[in-house]
Amino acid sequence: MSSSVASELARRLAQDAEAVCRYYLSNGRRHGRYWIVGDARNTPGRSLYVRLTGPESGKGATGKWADLATGEFGDLLDIIRESASLHDFSDVLDEARRFLSLPRDDPRPQQAFDRSERKTGSPDSARRLFDMSRPIAGTLAARYLHHRGISTQQDLENLRFYPRCYYRSGNEAPETWPAMIAAVTDLKGQITGVHRTWLDRSGRDKAPIACPRRAMGELLGNGVRFGAPLDVMAVGEGIETVLSVRCLLPSMPMIAALSSAHLALIHFPKALRRLYVLRDNDTAGERASATLIDRATAEGIEAVVISPALGDFNDDLRRFRKARLQAAIRDQLAPEDIDRFMSPAR
Repeated sequence: MSSSVASELARRLAQDAEAVCRYYLSNGRRHGRYWIVGDARNTPGRSLYVRLTGPESGKGATGKWADLATGEFGDLLDIIRESASLHDFSDVLDEARRFLSLPRDDPRPQQAFDRSERKTGSPDSARRLFDMSRPIAGTLAARYLHHRGISTQQDLENLRFYPRCYYRSGNEAPETWPAMIAAVTDLKGQITGVHRTWLDRSGRDKAPIACPRRAMGELLGNGVRFGAPLDVMAVGEGIETVLSVRCLLPSMPMIAALSSAHLALIHFPKALRRLYVLRDNDTAGERASATLIDRATAEGIEAVVISPALGDFNDDLRRFRKARLQAAIRDQLAPEDIDRFMSPAR
């Protein structure tokens, strides 16, 4: 009985998701189709995303949320429980009923704010920047990858170069730096955002600025894709990490999730049956990998962790000879994937 009551209350809350967020997550704000806040306890920040518009059920449904820092996720009943510090589920249901009986404020003034934000951070803005950029062959972006030890040139259509990409820090005047632009795409291959890596003017390293990596657009569940989707793929955090492994597994499709939080919540292609998780050797990477493995296993996908010897696979690639790194990765692959994806040792 309580399960059906909870489902009905969750459905009704989702119909008014923005009002729920304004009331219980007042320290957040609307950004496009999401409400963004620090966590489910209404801490200020930009880690937790609540979907305000979308389908009524399934992945990405209205009222569903995910915390990119912790990997937690749930619905609006969970938001009420956490933000109001309620422990008894019956108290959560009573609080939901009380909220649903309240009069609603008109949310229309917020819409003007959303339009102003979409000018700089929307998927449309991301697509425009990607369209203005050019293929990386012969550019500083290619030189940057070369200096990171990355030699692969296959399936790099989602990487481009923009010579004068604006960068702003706080209230300072914007400046321009060359940048590697990566397209963030969804399962259908549609661009939902971009990731920018600002480079120094020699192309040998990242630019000497406070935050040389930033993303814009809709990132949740999406990533930078290399190769066409198959029944087997690999996913890691950074672009350099993923491309380092792809130097040795050039025909395996891979996704760079761009952060540990996004790694935990990456969306799975329908045909996927085995997922290799390219873990970073830190606490955040370990936690994100564990969350991703649990999600994959729950959907009947075999999940296999591949671990580097140092901090990440780009560290390994630059420190060790390729033959040594290839041998280490080979030992962690399923036997049938060795001949299928691994290039011969040189």
